[in-house]
Amino acid sequence: MRKIIRFLVRRVPRPWLIRFSRIFSVLMVPFYKGSRYQCPVCQSGFRKFLPYGNAGADNRLCPSCLSLERHRFLWLYLKNRTDFFTAPRKVLHVAPEQPFISRFRSMKNLDYTTADLVSPLADLKMDIMQIPMPDDIYDVVICNHVLEHVTDDRTAMREILRVLKPGGWAILQVPVDWTRNHTLEDPTVTSAADRERIFGQYDHLRFHGTDYPDRLKEAGFLVDMEDYLASFSPDEKDYFRLPNQEMIWKSTKPARL
Repeated sequence: MRKIIRFLVRRVPRPWLIRFSRIFSVLMVPFYKGSRYQCPVCQSGFRKFLPYGNAGADNRLCPSCLSLERHRFLWLYLKNRTDFFTAPRKVLHVAPEQPFISRFRSMKNLDYTTADLVSPLADLKMDIMQIPMPDDIYDVVICNHVLEHVTDDRTAMREILRVLKPGGWAILQVPVDWTRNHTLEDPTVTSAADRERIFGQYDHLRFHGTDYPDRLKEAGFLVDMEDYLASFSPDEKDYFRLPNQEMIWKSTKPARL
């Protein structure tokens, strides 16, 4: 299974993966049912999760809703640390993840729009560096592990800030290399092999360092960095299969005086 998923992730274009992933899920669920782990997104229990990623790392992908560690982590944060599940909110979800789309769309409190450059599931085909929306219209923007793929992440940050209402907030998660003080990026690195070697994944254009919140602040955000993982015990992290290390970057547009 690890070899199959590794091949699919590396070789099959993302739109095709998205189209056929639901069929794959239906076929896999009966073989993985159990009680050792639970996905907090779909509330399903499994004896283990599916492998996933370029290296086919084991026990990562929920067989039912196809959530990864970062999706389960974000779901729990939004549910337990924000009013996202209860308050009226106009939401833009960039590069919408399959575990979330139908669930967020069914929530009565949300005016929910999805956007992506290539995904067949998105409402809008959109480049995040040129968001075709007027200023100050969204209460929340979700952009989860996207900015590492964007040609100019600073421009994308400014665009997200522009379309947020004053006081609105964005979740702008990225992979961070905690050993690096400055973000590593080099536009001359163009081959898939070199990008994977230098930036950690074949379609990544940078590896953000500990200066990531500074980049958000330079774009104009007020940044609340929360170590939400610290609120979980080791057993809970394992039970929900959460990331080993990830901060929450809740980035708010300053309210106008």
